[in-house]
Amino acid sequence: MNCTPSLNRRDFLAATGTAAVAGSNLATAAKPKPARKPNVLYLFSDQWRASDHGYAGNREVRTPNIDKLANQSVNFTHAVAGIPVCCPARASLITGQYPLSHGLYLNDLSLSPDNTSIADCFNASGYETGWIGKWHLDGQGRLENTPVERRQGFKFWRALECSHNYNNSFYYGDTGERKLWPGYDAFPQTRTAQDFLKTRGQDEKPFALFLSWGPPHAPYHTAPEKYKDMYAGKKPTLHPNVPESHQQQALRDYRGYYAHMTALDDCVGDLLKTLDETGLAEDTIVVYTSDHGDMLYSHGGVKKQQPWDESLRVPFLMRHPRKLGKTARKIDVPIDTPDIMPTLLSLCDVEVPETVEGRDFSGVITGKEKNFENVALITCPSPLGQWRRAVGGEEYRGIRTTRYTYCRDLKGPWLMYDNQKDPYQQTNLVERREHGALRKELDRILNNRLRETRDDFLSGPELIRRSGYVTGRNETVDYNIPFNPKNKTKSPLKA
Repeated sequence: MNCTPSLNRRDFLAATGTAAVAGSNLATAAKPKPARKPNVLYLFSDQWRASDHGYAGNREVRTPNIDKLANQSVNFTHAVAGIPVCCPARASLITGQYPLSHGLYLNDLSLSPDNTSIADCFNASGYETGWIGKWHLDGQGRLENTPVERRQGFKFWRALECSHNYNNSFYYGDTGERKLWPGYDAFPQTRTAQDFLKTRGQDEKPFALFLSWGPPHAPYHTAPEKYKDMYAGKKPTLHPNVPESHQQQALRDYRGYYAHMTALDDCVGDLLKTLDETGLAEDTIVVYTSDHGDMLYSHGGVKKQQPWDESLRVPFLMRHPRKLGKTARKIDVPIDTPDIMPTLLSLCDVEVPETVEGRDFSGVITGKEKNFENVALITCPSPLGQWRRAVGGEEYRGIRTTRYTYCRDLKGPWLMYDNQKDPYQQTNLVERREHGALRKELDRILNNRLRETRDDFLSGPELIRRSGYVTGRNETVDYNIPFNPKNKTKSPLKA
């Protein structure tokens, strides 16, 4: 339920602060102490696709700790990163909005601090908030410090904008001094999160800690030797949609990708052990997910942005023993990135601001609400990076339902898959006459979603023009040049 007026971040903080003071003046000693709100430990990696986990059916990658977590969690089996690229996905997580609303539909832009963020909401409700690891929301140089006023309300801070040099990785803390993570960065980042948890073991103040790992994003072959050795000489089973011309490279990169994954699985195991040791496990919501997937040569593509499941679908596990029990349960309705903020806030009895556009799944998760139909909107507002250069990728809009994928590009209907019958999306049904009625219905649903999100499906160059962004020859923001103040995020809907 949206309980708060539509306010920007400044107004929201002022309003909630006033409310807290007024409430404290009415408190009496006789008033019963309210139940403690649950903690949140939000764990997510960069570019880990849904299919590559033991619990998801891949028996070649070693993920025993995450598999154990899945056996105790609600598992959204069709979770989707509706805009599968780093900055836009993270901005949707932080704001609960779609990319054309928050303005980050390209990489390396600076998210406006005027947004009401998920950290603002937790802070206003008495939480200690923290962020560790990759940030990628400040757009002022990937190795530059993000000052306090642009940390979107997160208080505990051990983060860097973006680096994929996992063995020579830096971070900034409270002082603004750049410091080195020793060794493979995911390990000291995890230890920092463990230390945070240990200091909160006896603290009555709840916390919301976000831990953002860089792996298993490329480069694929930089995990510690221990983990690379686990897959050396192995011949992983490739997805059948990897063209023969790409299979040798795919075999090499699968092995490195899996090595990163197993290293992160150990990190998850360490964190779960610390939750048990500190007595925090029963009342901490643990979320395990990723910002988007990785094509890894399926359909001849690499990395992200693309409308196929390897790029779109992500793991999404949620464990909370006190509210949800310890029995595994599956939900097959697609949950999209903007849905995460309202869902988490509601589960923590924290008000959801009206600026949020995502859908609240908390009732379905707790069993108080029957499973509902949901359609994930999948978009590429402006192609960038590998999607544009390597395969001539184009703008698209589409939907991912539990069963179907349907996409249009600027020329018209483009892709349609029955993912139940064709899980590797090898048969495009979009022009088949016998599926004309289905295409018409999916197109109608897509049009409704575009109207709901005020998306006129313009070209990438036109969106960039409306936003006033300064981009390079590939219509991307160049993160190697000094920050351009014109690239502060601006929604093209408000242009």
